[in-house]
Amino acid sequence: MDSRYTFARHALSRQHVNWRLLQETKIVRIGIFADTHDHLDHIRLAVEQFNRLECELVVFAGDFVSTFAIPPLRKLNCPVIAAFGDSEGHHDGIQAGMRIIGEVGFPPFGFRTADGTKILLTHHYDLVKNLVDGADVVIYSHTHRPLIRNDEQGRLYINPGETCGWTYRKPSIALLDTSTMQAEIVNLPAMASPPVLH
Repeated sequence: MDSRYTFARHALSRQHVNWRLLQETKIVRIGIFADTHDHLDHIRLAVEQFNRLECELVVFAGDFVSTFAIPPLRKLNCPVIAAFGDSEGHHDGIQAGMRIIGEVGFPPFGFRTADGTKILLTHHYDLVKNLVDGADVVIYSHTHRPLIRNDEQGRLYINPGETCGWTYRKPSIALLDTSTMQAEIVNLPAMASPPVLH
């Protein structure tokens, strides 16, 4: 792993998030994805996009599903910080595979980039809706529906949608620029329609 990055366990209670410094260099472009559900082709497409867009960090918001989803991430040109989802089949195996490229943990947890951006990461938004105070960005998934919005305090919420495309057949990822606090959804090539059986 790139020695410029320091990953640490992140303490979280139901009342307080302990914002730990994630890394030592300024991160500007963050790639975000979730709900891969073992769709290896779409994981590879997401990795290609993140590398092409020169992401300096990739954040995963849960539901790799199995260890098969981890090896394609080794082609990323940056580290990954990931949260487990609710469909993971082998936590220990996923954790072991992730040690090479980043860290994975049980959500929710928070981290802070060197430019001061505080990011709260979870799979289920319901787990953090009472913990968002102090966060600049809340990244979540589970619904498989992409969404970017700001609340009344200007806090940015990002759901990258589903990378797998299994549910809505519209695979997507998201990008976050911490220097402008702007995010966008990036659609991956659409899945082919299922065959019509006669």
